[in-house]
Amino acid sequence: MGAIKKSEYQFKPVDRKTWPDLEKLFEGKGGPKYCWCMVWRELDASLRNDNKAKKSALKSQVDHKIPIGLIGYHGEEPIAWCSVGPRESFRDLGGDSDLENVWSITCFFIRKEHRKQRLTEQMITEATRYAKKRGAKHVEAYPVAPDSPSYRFMGFKPLFEKMGFDYRHKAGSRRYVMVSDV
Repeated sequence: MGAIKKSEYQFKPVDRKTWPDLEKLFEGKGGPKYCWCMVWRELDASLRNDNKAKKSALKSQVDHKIPIGLIGYHGEEPIAWCSVGPRESFRDLGGDSDLENVWSITCFFIRKEHRKQRLTEQMITEATRYAKKRGAKHVEAYPVAPDSPSYRFMGFKPLFEKMGFDYRHKAGSRRYVMVSDV
């Protein structure tokens, strides 16, 4: 693949209409079908190892019109995911408790053949726009250092810095709390 052209990719919120596209993306080769992006969302501990229960729990949020994220498309093909939603729809992420009207970016997944195309930057931009349009005053993210052995699905601190997010504090030993006022 050559250099990315913005018009090559489109982004849509996950809703009942786009849910089948999220299923296709998550259940495809290399997709996050093992977690269904429920790592940071509320889920009964007894269901944490049940993939069907995680999928059902995420679908329930969609059915209840709780924003869960954006799907990135190349043409009509779903190729990327960004988990973004109101912070209160997630478990405690260690964020800045002094802020109100906060949305959280908690996860990215990009199909292998579309990686290294600066798509994560576009997803951060689109997630921030989406959050602002839905009433957010701040967008919070929890990235890690590029050499982190875990939580890499949450993005990398240097990219969020480049995108204008400010470092607030650490959450745990690896994650950085980064905030952008929108």
